[in-house]
Amino acid sequence: MNIPVGWSILLLITAVWNLLIWPRFWRRVASDPRARDEAGGVTPFLQVHAGLIGVSLALAVAVGVLGVLGLVG
Repeated sequence: MNIPVGWSILLLITAVWNLLIWPRFWRRVASDPRARDEAGGVTPFLQVHAGLIGVSLALAVAVGVLGVLGLVG
């Protein structure tokens, strides 16, 4: 893969940043009172944030792989 080294490093930094930040945000969202209803069921607030965080983590992994491939290839 022909990605300049500088861009590959930026991709890796971005991936690490996202992999560090989103799990911390998840803990805050999961403990938020809006995450569960009175019966303890999951609310749309939690579902939406879980989806957003899941997509963000998947993108972080993809960006990290691209960064590694840019450095290796």
